[in-house]
Amino acid sequence: VEMEALTAVSVAALTIYDMAKAAEKTMRIQNIRLIEKHGGQSGNVVNE
Repeated sequence: VEMEALTAVSVAALTIYDMAKAAEKTMRIQNIRLIEKHGGQSGNVVNE
């Protein structure tokens, strides 16, 4: 599930970037990462 969530966030960020790139040339997409996850085989994961 976390891979799908990361993909969705990336697509959303790229969509916003595509719409706004004409107005702002210095935009960057950065720091897309999984911060916290609960359950699953590896249990709870917290990345800081």
